[in-house]
Amino acid sequence: MIAPVSAAGWYLYTIAADQYASTVAFSVRKEEVASPIEMFGGIADVATSGSSDSDILYEFIRSQEMVEALDRRIGLSGLFARAMNDPVFAYDPSGTIEDLLDYWGFMVRVTYDSATELIEVRALAFAPEDARLITTGIFEESVRLVEELSAIAQDDAIAFAEAEVERAIERLKGAREAMTGFRSRTQIVDPSADLQGQMGLLSTLEQQLAEALISADLLRESTRTDDPRITQAELRVQVIEARIADERRKLGRDGEGEDYATRLAEYERLAVDREFAEQAYTAALAAYDQALAEARRKSRYLAAYIKPTLAQASEFPRKEVLLGLVAFFLTSLWAIAVLVFYSVRDRR
Repeated sequence: MIAPVSAAGWYLYTIAADQYASTVAFSVRKEEVASPIEMFGGIADVATSGSSDSDILYEFIRSQEMVEALDRRIGLSGLFARAMNDPVFAYDPSGTIEDLLDYWGFMVRVTYDSATELIEVRALAFAPEDARLITTGIFEESVRLVEELSAIAQDDAIAFAEAEVERAIERLKGAREAMTGFRSRTQIVDPSADLQGQMGLLSTLEQQLAEALISADLLRESTRTDDPRITQAELRVQVIEARIADERRKLGRDGEGEDYATRLAEYERLAVDREFAEQAYTAALAAYDQALAEARRKSRYLAAYIKPTLAQASEFPRKEVLLGLVAFFLTSLWAIAVLVFYSVRDRR
């Protein structure tokens, strides 16, 4: 047991290459803007559930795409293969992308706090500049991914806003065409105003009828029954009563069988539809303008609260820890072998 432990100690302290650590930490920040639709009727946005940008970024850093991107940018496999005299801890540059991904998981540790959505990355390399180069590349590739996610979200928002504007335009056109059709069919611009005019005319006629009846009664009281003025007064009363009856029939049913109540109800329904369509169109335009404004500025960005660090001393591999683990493992194997040996001997 002493020989393997000694061999491991000799390798760790004489051959194993020093590894330097570089750390970068960041989080995805968002600028939340209230929707302009909330200004119209208090309509709230519909919330959607799904993975956060930080979750996506965490998986991206550990993915093959990140490894391939850094290998193209900084020659990642060459950096990891720099310590060729260390066959245990150095990377074999002849390996496949899957081998490089496995080695990436060994050299790069990603810590993610789902509660605060903070991401911390520690990268190891055989030179301090190489380690910082790796963390810088990770940060820059993460920035690129966040910008792509932001661009996709903005494009979707603009496309949705454009579709809403088109739908609002069609709805407004339909409401206005329905109002125009009503006015063409009834020859009435505003039934409520027309009704007020009719009621005013009826009020005037009823006042004139009252005056005519009073005049006729006075004539009957003050003159003979065959006085032609009484006949003329009665004729005036009949004419006014006929006119009142005719005006009231107009307020009843016309030639198409529609009364003013039906016309007024239809007009009010069309007016409400038009008003709502106009408000929806205004809200859709406001949402479209906001989507364009969001597209002109960054609504998502990566904020680094720890910039890529440059190590001054080697901290890895942790030789004492590794040597202790080797000794513990070999001691455990030796103890198990002794127990098995004595167990077999006792059974004999």
